[in-house]
Amino acid sequence: MTLSLSDPITLPCGAIIPNRLAKAAMTEGLATPAGLPTPELERLYGLWSDGGAGMLLSGNIQIDRDHLERPGNVVIDGQPDAAMHAALSSWAKVATRNGNHFWAQISHAGRQTMKMINPHPKAPSPLKLGLPGGQFGEPVALEKDEIVEIVRRFAQCAVAVQAAGFTGVQVHAAHGYLLSQFLSPRSNQRSDEYGGSLENRARLLMDTVAAIRTAVGREFPVSVKLNSADFQKGGFDFADSLQVVEWLEQAGVDLIEISGGTYEQPKLLGVQGLEAEEPQAVAQSTQQREAYFVDFALAMRDKVSVPLMVTGGFRQKQAMQQALSSGAADVIGLGRPMCVMTDAPAQLLAGLEELPRYEQQLALFPGWLAFLGKINALKVMATFAVQYWYYAQIDRLGRTGKAEPALSVFQASKDVTALQKELVKARSR
Repeated sequence: MTLSLSDPITLPCGAIIPNRLAKAAMTEGLATPAGLPTPELERLYGLWSDGGAGMLLSGNIQIDRDHLERPGNVVIDGQPDAAMHAALSSWAKVATRNGNHFWAQISHAGRQTMKMINPHPKAPSPLKLGLPGGQFGEPVALEKDEIVEIVRRFAQCAVAVQAAGFTGVQVHAAHGYLLSQFLSPRSNQRSDEYGGSLENRARLLMDTVAAIRTAVGREFPVSVKLNSADFQKGGFDFADSLQVVEWLEQAGVDLIEISGGTYEQPKLLGVQGLEAEEPQAVAQSTQQREAYFVDFALAMRDKVSVPLMVTGGFRQKQAMQQALSSGAADVIGLGRPMCVMTDAPAQLLAGLEELPRYEQQLALFPGWLAFLGKINALKVMATFAVQYWYYAQIDRLGRTGKAEPALSVFQASKDVTALQKELVKARSR
């Protein structure tokens, strides 16, 4: 049977997602300095709920306020008080008003915590992030009791969002955040039961999934976002990823989102980073077509039957349909287009054939990357400057209900940087 984007999907836990389009997780930066959801987050997710996606994923909800992915993250690092529960519940109610799912992406940034938040973040090993610019500090290796506490915090966070009306959770084990750091032999050089073999490196992730499943029950969707590879020499590779996917299926995970890359190698942004290495298991077609991780997912499909979500680069409806029809994906994730076109899923379902490519509107972006070549520091700056343009669009949607496509990259970077500094100042008051 040929699948359509409009077809529902029933997950192993029994939950039904009404169509095959999902709003992928994107950082919002709209929480209070204390980490509470705000009316701005509600406005943003109300727009996305009305936009037709079968499922919305939140941006990072952090389990430790000292390890944020950026200032303005929602934070649940203890038993939620009445104010937090009320704010989470109000957010969830608005975000599900169109009958769609709303899942919390829960995370710990580890060594990818910016220095202005924590100059000495916890990580598997005391290995500093290999990026120029000095934005990230010197990490400290986690003690075993701290690792056990992290598992407890993930489970506690999952229970809190379930009680507030979220309809599922996604454990963030990709993009170089803490769980991803444990998986990679490049960033995890421990010699105890959490390092060395893949089984040991995956222990924190598997313990976290088991604790969450026990805490939320069998009927609540539990998902994992996992790198297909880190795309770095000596990092987490495709063979590792395939084995972890098999373990996650055995653990009863309901959906696995396939992604890739880290801050050092930002494949998730569709660009090359530092010290890139393409795994030999990847077909050339992944680089030639718009969906970055389809071939990885298709190779995984030969080994597992767990539902897979693929995010990254999708713009053409035909490519989305092909991914479904080939079995590479069961759910299609949309990210950047929804920073401006909040009803992109509804438009695709109504017959739109291709989503706008806003990167082409940022005329300097392709030129920068071509001109900068191998000047790594400037190349990283250019990549993250464009990312800030999308941050600024999300910020404007939350604050005014309208995107600003004509905004320059320079103004967006200035605005987001100023906002982050103000949030950090407010945290310290």
